[in-house]
Amino acid sequence: METTHTAGRRILPPVPRTAVEAVPGRDLEPAIDLPAGTTLGGTALVDAGQQFVTRLRAAAPTLAAAAGARSAVVREVVPPARHRRARCRLVLRFADGVETDRTFLGERRRPGTTDPNALDADVADWLRAGSPQEPAWLIADADAPDGVAVDITAWLARA
Repeated sequence: METTHTAGRRILPPVPRTAVEAVPGRDLEPAIDLPAGTTLGGTALVDAGQQFVTRLRAAAPTLAAAAGARSAVVREVVPPARHRRARCRLVLRFADGVETDRTFLGERRRPGTTDPNALDADVADWLRAGSPQEPAWLIADADAPDGVAVDITAWLARA
């Protein structure tokens, strides 16, 4: 016997707010004692994962220029962690109207532990190199739109 749901769209819970937004109208205190005279900026309490996502999304125009595309949209970003690799899904639109949708995989690590600009710079380098399609760094990925993702760490280790 099959069960069908006719309820329509699922209603999902709201996205959790960042630490900065959590308590409106209240000054947030840092968890550690800061040296006298040190003040925190408005985004000082945003975690490294959120900074990683923001930085990669902001790199879209640079990635479009590296690929020779008219525009780029970073559709998905997953920050790295000990148990998962960084992930970036990039859609490029070229002057002739052609769109490419490519998924990139970076390293497994905690955000903020190494060069924060590494993944966007490495993706830009791959695009400037002409988007090489060697099987050594293309891996099967069920979540990628075309079933294949570019393993940036394998591409960097090619030499």
